[in-house]
Amino acid sequence: MGAPPTPARTGTPARPTPGVPQADRALTRPHRRLVAAAAALVALAAVGAGSLLDLRTPTPKPAGAPVGEFSAGRAYEDVQVIAARSHVAGSAANDQVRAHLEQQLRGLGLETEVQDTVAPEAGQLSGAAGGTTLARVRNVVARLPGTDSTGRVFLVSHYDSVQTGPGGNDDAAGTSTILEVARALTAGPRPRNDIVFVLTDAEEACLCGASAFAASHPLAADGGVVLNLEARGSTGPVIMFETSRNNAKLVDVFGRAAPHPVGTSFAVEIYRALPNDTDFTAFLDRKFVGLNSAYIDGGAIYHTPLDTPSAMDRGSLQQHGDNALGLAREFGRTDLTDLRSGHDATYFPVPGGLVRYPGTLTLPLALLAVAAVVALGWLVRRRGRASTGRLAAGFGLALVPIVVAPVAAQLLWLAITTIRPGYAELLDPYRPVWYRLAVVALAAAVVFTWYALLRRRFGPAALAVGGLAWLALFGVLLAVAVPGGAYLTTVPALAGALGGLVALRTRQTGPWPVVAVTAAAAVGVVILLPTVVLLFPALGMGMGGVAALVMVLLGLAALPVVDLLHPQAGGQRGMRALRARRLGVLPAAAAAVAAVVFAGVGLGVDRFDAAHPAPTHLMYALDTGTGQARWLSHESDPQSWTDGYVDGMADVGDDFPGLGDGELRAGPAQPANLPAPKLDVLGDTTAGGERTLRLRLTPQRAARLATLHVDTSTATVLRAEVAGRSVPVEPRDGRWGFGLVFHAPPTEGIEVTLTVRPIAGQVSLRAMDASDGLDALPGFRPRPPAVGVVGSHSSEMLAVARTYPF
Repeated sequence: MGAPPTPARTGTPARPTPGVPQADRALTRPHRRLVAAAAALVALAAVGAGSLLDLRTPTPKPAGAPVGEFSAGRAYEDVQVIAARSHVAGSAANDQVRAHLEQQLRGLGLETEVQDTVAPEAGQLSGAAGGTTLARVRNVVARLPGTDSTGRVFLVSHYDSVQTGPGGNDDAAGTSTILEVARALTAGPRPRNDIVFVLTDAEEACLCGASAFAASHPLAADGGVVLNLEARGSTGPVIMFETSRNNAKLVDVFGRAAPHPVGTSFAVEIYRALPNDTDFTAFLDRKFVGLNSAYIDGGAIYHTPLDTPSAMDRGSLQQHGDNALGLAREFGRTDLTDLRSGHDATYFPVPGGLVRYPGTLTLPLALLAVAAVVALGWLVRRRGRASTGRLAAGFGLALVPIVVAPVAAQLLWLAITTIRPGYAELLDPYRPVWYRLAVVALAAAVVFTWYALLRRRFGPAALAVGGLAWLALFGVLLAVAVPGGAYLTTVPALAGALGGLVALRTRQTGPWPVVAVTAAAAVGVVILLPTVVLLFPALGMGMGGVAALVMVLLGLAALPVVDLLHPQAGGQRGMRALRARRLGVLPAAAAAVAAVVFAGVGLGVDRFDAAHPAPTHLMYALDTGTGQARWLSHESDPQSWTDGYVDGMADVGDDFPGLGDGELRAGPAQPANLPAPKLDVLGDTTAGGERTLRLRLTPQRAARLATLHVDTSTATVLRAEVAGRSVPVEPRDGRWGFGLVFHAPPTEGIEVTLTVRPIAGQVSLRAMDASDGLDALPGFRPRPPAVGVVGSHSSEMLAVARTYPF
């Protein structure tokens, strides 16, 4: 008999031994692999279903619900009145909507007034393409006095719509929600704190109504808590997507008081980085804290004629109202003297509520996840599941799906938009579900293919540790750069590492290793799967690669469970090994086929028709000085209908500076018999080399906006006033270096005072006004039923301009 084998010395890492089945290189080795795989998949599917079901909107309550509750049925009656037709700021239709709001609020016994003033654009005075932006606004403001107020709670939404649609969702949803919340609050005991209902004007134009209220209304002087209600679509869960800084206390109230709390600190970080604005923007730079909420799915109808009351998902309206009423009541009884904390909270939804923890823990948790993954790697090496080289290779190779899947998703969408070019003008397809499923399946196919090709050579454990290492690394990077988003990878990495450690330290042939890695994967499902679902409507299919990336991260977090879908990793030879390889390819092949099928079904189902028209963009611009007119379009790849009006590219900045800079598609048009805005001189004085022109700009037709620009080759603008308000002088590039844009101009016109230093003998000014609707223009051919209007603030615009020398 030979000598017994020498035991390995303590502390010496064991290595995979030739002849030992390579299955030993996995984190789990169940005897009944098929049963384990089925059980794990059923468990994860149940967890995923629970997470997604928690995002469902509540059942709408009927109009007969108790008055102390929010009723979508009652609120919808207001939606039908508010969104009966387009009601852009300054229009007669908007006047009628405002009268309805006043009537409803006064009927509740609330102190109600209309704030009628001229206001600048929110955030800054020169954000518009055409120049410094202002508007005449008429905000509806009502107050429910508190019994012992420690501050004020402001419920805010805008009641105006865009010119291209009636605003059935944007923002009749928010406005009707506030009316119904006011009904519920006045039906019960008075709150401790003042509740102020602010229905703003001219949000779509320039956020000017909110700017006017936040800057100059007496009720806003001491700040308070703002709950802004919006909609950017027609359906989906209401997401609390933006907060003021240092939001931990606010988020705590949201988590316990909102009946359906959906929101993530990641969404807040993303929105802060984007150039998008809502009325909430006007409050952020002042003495206000607060929360901004909206439902955002169904974005194809956003700002279009299809945004009608009938398009609204009343479940989304019910969620808006339930949350707004719950928050109004909670903030109404809370001491509002100190709602700012020293930090932002990290938070995300889970079935049954909202997980939240201090942002100060973000970096320590990220570092703990790194340490846990390092410990897992050490134990994997010590137990002989992978060598140092294989661990390093697993880490490097895990980057492949992280890069490939998002690129593949973007290429998929490029192919789809090549087949269906009308998608380029849509925020999202009308029926996007099949395309979203295609992206999810494509990401899964990338992960499964990558894993099937590499697991036998490098081992399941090495690839699993490599995937978790990337999650942990991303957690640290996010903790530094985007703290609110670090939980997306930190928590799954930490759970995965702990699950792996438990799996390796329990009896390998028992059920507990599979239970451990399945529980860890379930954490990733709870966190990352809802994120994928919410990212699709938030970013649109044009950025589907971001959702694909998150799907890959979910796949990496669940690699030990993915491994159960494959045959035992080693020990086979010949035909058995070949069959094992073929079986290992099945998940990847199934996912790839699913991606193709889903994309094909999407193309077959989501066709343009009368109910889902292809969006087009068209404007008309007339220069009454030269008598020349042009059709203009923003479409980069014009639809066939638009092609009938425009051909080549043209820069219209010199002729129509109110439309902004940049090239547009253009084509000749027949001149219409339309008057240019009138520019009268009310006063003209010169002193000390400075010339002061007091002017009145008066549109000669019903106009949505009016603009005035100064040719800076004839004069340098030193100071400017509009309607008695000083505005900053910030020169722009190009001929018309100074400009004013005024929304909702009154019929009596706008008084403008310009103090200039003349350069030439006369000062040249360019006046323009713009209305909406092209139907009455010569040469216009109505759109066919399957051709629609893109959701743009310049769609259907009719601009008339003239140069005045003084």
